[in-house]
Amino acid sequence: MALHSMRKACVFRSFIRALHKGREPAPASQVPEHTQLSWILTCMVRLPRLQHLHQWKAKNTNQKHDGTMGLLTYPVLQAADILLYKSTHVPVGEDQVQHMELVQDLAQGFNKKYGEFFPVPESILTSMKKVKSLRDPSAKMSKSDPDKLATVRITDSPEEIVQKFRKAVTDFTSEVTYDPASRGGVSNMVAIHAAVTGLPVEEVVQRSAGLDTARYKLVVADAVIEKFAPIKSEIEKLKLDKDHLEKVLQAGSAKAKELAYPVCQEVKKLVGFL
Repeated sequence: MALHSMRKACVFRSFIRALHKGREPAPASQVPEHTQLSWILTCMVRLPRLQHLHQWKAKNTNQKHDGTMGLLTYPVLQAADILLYKSTHVPVGEDQVQHMELVQDLAQGFNKKYGEFFPVPESILTSMKKVKSLRDPSAKMSKSDPDKLATVRITDSPEEIVQKFRKAVTDFTSEVTYDPASRGGVSNMVAIHAAVTGLPVEEVVQRSAGLDTARYKLVVADAVIEKFAPIKSEIEKLKLDKDHLEKVLQAGSAKAKELAYPVCQEVKKLVGFL
């Protein structure tokens, strides 16, 4: 899982650059301090702590209890990604709150054992806490979902996006309302619509009065397509200039290394490696 994540960072560097113009992404594979700190932190966490994480339980079940150590310890690598840069605030979705609690526990545990060193980062919940699957509103939308209709990707064509929303699971009531407890599918449509337009949920529902859910799903699809269009355009433009992407990647790696190296060295001194 960790190695897969590093490979994805390289594959999608143009995507990251398009989303964050001006930033310089640095894959963890090019900054070995990430995995070095991850190993040190792994030595500080108990096995049951990781086994009780919701995402491990869900993914391990989906893999018929054949989950790997890479998958199990991936949240520790996430913690290293955060603590290595002494981050103080981290924007996360609702599904990552439990992992952030692990980050906080690891920071506090390290500080208690070796003296105050890591800030204990705080979670900043994004306005849309969790995007639900288009095919199963009880589950979160996941890029690893085997059902290709369940997940919308920024790189999807407009036709693919329309098809996915047209096939999205709702219910037999035609009115558009927001009631996650009893109308998960329609409420997911409303939440996505609100997220991509920046409008409050109440206003989205108000503007959708008179639409049945079949027509409303196409309205949401159009809003998503419009939101993704400039990002997709930037991705395609950047993909044509691979030399520029390589320079951005190298500059980002060098900057990350500059920040990460002294922190990791200090950690090694504190734990007795140096």
